[in-house]
Amino acid sequence: MTQAAAHMDRMYRVQRHIYDATRKFYLLGRDRLIAHMQPGAGATVLEIGCGTARNLIQAARRYPAARFYGVDISTEMLTTAHAAIRRAGLADRITLAWADATDFDPARLFGVASFDHVVLSYTLSIIPPWQAGLRQATRLLAPGGSLHIVDFADGARLPGWFRRGLHRWLKLFAVEPRAELEQTLAGLAAAQGLTMASTALFGGYAQHLRAVRPG
Repeated sequence: MTQAAAHMDRMYRVQRHIYDATRKFYLLGRDRLIAHMQPGAGATVLEIGCGTARNLIQAARRYPAARFYGVDISTEMLTTAHAAIRRAGLADRITLAWADATDFDPARLFGVASFDHVVLSYTLSIIPPWQAGLRQATRLLAPGGSLHIVDFADGARLPGWFRRGLHRWLKLFAVEPRAELEQTLAGLAAAQGLTMASTALFGGYAQHLRAVRPG
């Protein structure tokens, strides 16, 4: 087990049992991302940092003709995710594997080399080498594939007292909003010929980014 994996397991060993019940109040924009994804019949969807599989289950229910995959570095989270998928009756449509978000081979894990949709939902703000995770996500896009990101933004339009309090609170969970996320994705998009769009959510509390590889 890597040091990063051990750290995540320590963090989520207890939290995983209450994760979905508590995170729904501040991991905003996840359902918006799912609604905008719209994978077609037979499309492949990968979530990097899938956690409890909450997003994968919601998306699989909404898009019954697509196939879903998820990776996470925490075996604790994957234990919860597998159980949730079985309870939802979706074990035949959602496949999970352990992997580091910054470096993994999906062909070895899933027999799928690239994906029509790749999702990063509040993942980049919790992994220190987030730029490497972002580069990995863009590399896995199939021709015509879309990258979908929702995560904390810089909160520049939020009241200062709220922004400072939020950032102090997030720091308790080793979460750090990536102020350079949009700029970094724009650089990757320019280098790889991707088209990109961004939307600020809830007064800059969160951001929804999308990048598409030409077909």
